[in-house]
Amino acid sequence: MKTFSAKPTDIERKWFVIDAEGKVLGQVAVEAARLLRGKHKPIFTTHIDTGDFVVVINADKVVLSGTKENDKIYTSFSGYVGGKKVETPRMVRKRRPVLLVERAVWGMIPKTRLGRAQYGKLKVYAGSEHPHQAQQPENYVVA
Repeated sequence: MKTFSAKPTDIERKWFVIDAEGKVLGQVAVEAARLLRGKHKPIFTTHIDTGDFVVVINADKVVLSGTKENDKIYTSFSGYVGGKKVETPRMVRKRRPVLLVERAVWGMIPKTRLGRAQYGKLKVYAGSEHPHQAQQPENYVVA
């Protein structure tokens, strides 16, 4: 009995479209991260990028459960005195709605070279249109 380890030549990449309209942000992010990492495939190998491409549409219509829309805080710090910036999801949604989904997915993948390569296969769009029709993406339903 030998342990199977996928090689980069064994990998077939698919394209999936996730419609985030009316879906909870965390559930959309979990499914997107799972597809990006390739954990849904039987050939999943931890140190090889076995994931697929994911297109998330209607990111501006994603829902946050409870009172997170006003209570949750995104914090960033520039490193300078007084350089702390604090935003709520409501402010982020006005400024750049795709950032909500991108940040949620980024938090669920590894912070390594491999994770950055997997994150690069994520495409997020605020509206219902996307320029990836030529890749013949499959619809993926989030429960």
